[in-house]
Amino acid sequence: MNKELEHQFVTNLEKHQNIAHKICRIYTNNQDAHNDLFQEITIQLWKAYPKFRGEAKFSTWMYRVALNTAITLYRKKKRSIPTQDFDTVDFKIKAEEYDDETEQQLKVMYAAIQELNDIEKALVFLYLEDKNYRDISETLGITEVNARVKMNRVKTKLKNILNP
Repeated sequence: MNKELEHQFVTNLEKHQNIAHKICRIYTNNQDAHNDLFQEITIQLWKAYPKFRGEAKFSTWMYRVALNTAITLYRKKKRSIPTQDFDTVDFKIKAEEYDDETEQQLKVMYAAIQELNDIEKALVFLYLEDKNYRDISETLGITEVNARVKMNRVKTKLKNILNP
């Protein structure tokens, strides 16, 4: 890969790395797994970057590669050893920013999301990122109508998980 292409990749990755971190947060439950998945996503992005044609925004392309990497990796991982939950990890939060109610709501939300299958997790993630259904359909490789239908079903499923 030439230096200019390498520089473009690094710049884009640095600018949009939060996409990968958010996906890692949804598909993992401890810091080591998060780091491993982030590394794997970065590797897959790097391998695929020479084929990136720029027909979509870099961020949209990155969502697609990162979600596909997470889904593929964690379907294989179902046979592995259980990992430590995020709940047991101490987060460094400034006192003035700490909001126990928000933290508890986030824990409940992430617990509910963990009950979903891989595609449903991807839908929820993109929806929470305020992506429109056109972007969601493009990222996941499904039709816009299918994205809407699946999202409505996921919303119902989450309601049932949260309010049994």
